[in-house]
Amino acid sequence: MVQTTERLVSTSAERYLLIYMTGVLLVVCALIIIFFIVFQKRKNKLLLDKIEREQVFQEEISITQIEIQEQTLKNIGQELHDNVGQILSVANMNMSILAMQVPAELKESFSDTKNAVKDSLSELRALSKTLNSDYISNRGFQESITGEINRLNKLKLVDATIEIVGDPLLFIEGKQSIILFRILQECISNTIKYAQASTFKVILNYTEEALLISAEDNGKGFDMASAEKGSGLINMKNRAEMINAEFQLTSSEGHGMQLDLKYPYQDAFIQINRK
Repeated sequence: MVQTTERLVSTSAERYLLIYMTGVLLVVCALIIIFFIVFQKRKNKLLLDKIEREQVFQEEISITQIEIQEQTLKNIGQELHDNVGQILSVANMNMSILAMQVPAELKESFSDTKNAVKDSLSELRALSKTLNSDYISNRGFQESITGEINRLNKLKLVDATIEIVGDPLLFIEGKQSIILFRILQECISNTIKYAQASTFKVILNYTEEALLISAEDNGKGFDMASAEKGSGLINMKNRAEMINAEFQLTSSEGHGMQLDLKYPYQDAFIQINRK
């Protein structure tokens, strides 16, 4: 009888001990799980912070590079206007003075040369203005692009056209105007240098949510794999990313080039002003 009682007490004690140990084990497991979750969240937060810092750093580098490029272009434009422009102005004045002394048989060729110098001076002044970001800001994006199109036609480099769709007042002028202009300017430059195109067309479509820009030529095209390694395409992509614009350039050998940009007004405006 005593043994039976002792066995029952022992069994009851073992049961309580088992329950106690199970409870302790559950608490320990719970603490381990909580610790792991907290640790994982902390780790993820640190990783996200690191990624965000790297992105901000890369954005700052891109902004600095573009600012340096803009200042360099501005300085070049100023030098062209002040120095080379001054030389051409003097040459043009001297030729005007000499025009009265030129023999009759040379007047026609002299007049052609004088006109060439005069046109060169006008073109130089127009070029120096497009290199100056302040001039682009004051003139406005659409007007600046139209000026580039007119310049191409005047120089007879290509048959260029521009089409305006929608309400231009939806577009807010600012730093983004310069960036969008530079992207198109790079595109135009590539067409003139490499494409051997006879036509170039720009469409500015002002929708309610975004400005849709397309540019195309009928040139010889190029291999996209090779072009993606070039600094020109990289610069255009970086500029587009700065203002949260969607960028797509497509081409193939023998089929011309197509550039498409989608600039969302509000998101891009907020993003660039934060920077």
